[in-house]
Amino acid sequence: QVHLVESGGGFVQPGGSLRLSCSASGLTLARYSVAWFRQAPGKEREGVSCINSQTTSDGSANYADSVKGRFTISRDAAKNTAYLQMNSLKLEDTAVYYCAVDLVQIDCGLGSFPRYDHWGQGTQVTVSS
Repeated sequence: QVHLVESGGGFVQPGGSLRLSCSASGLTLARYSVAWFRQAPGKEREGVSCINSQTTSDGSANYADSVKGRFTISRDAAKNTAYLQMNSLKLEDTAVYYCAVDLVQIDCGLGSFPRYDHWGQGTQVTVSS
C-alpha cells in the first residue's frame, strides 16, 4: 500500500524559507515522476514543481513560473523522500502543499493533477507578517 506523508509546513514571514518533505512508503520514489501541488483557499489546485523519474528518465525538474528561482525540488533515493526547498517566500505562497506520484508517466508535468495516482494529505504553509 502506497503512502505519501508531507511534513515541514508552518508559519513563516515574507522572505523566509521552509523545506517540505514527502516521505514515501510502498513504492520506490526514484522510479516515478513526483510533483508538488498547492491549493489556496478559494483557488484551484496549482502545480508548483515536479521531477522526472530518476531511474527511467533524466531526473530533471520543472517549475511553475511563479516559483522559478525561489523553489527547488529534489529527491533522496536512500531516504525514499522528495523535498521542496522554498526560499524568498511571498504572501501568495500561502497554501496547502501536496506531493503526488505518477506511476505511469516517467516525465513529470504540472498541467494536470488527475494524472497523479497517489497523494499525500498535505501540509499547510502560511506566509504572513
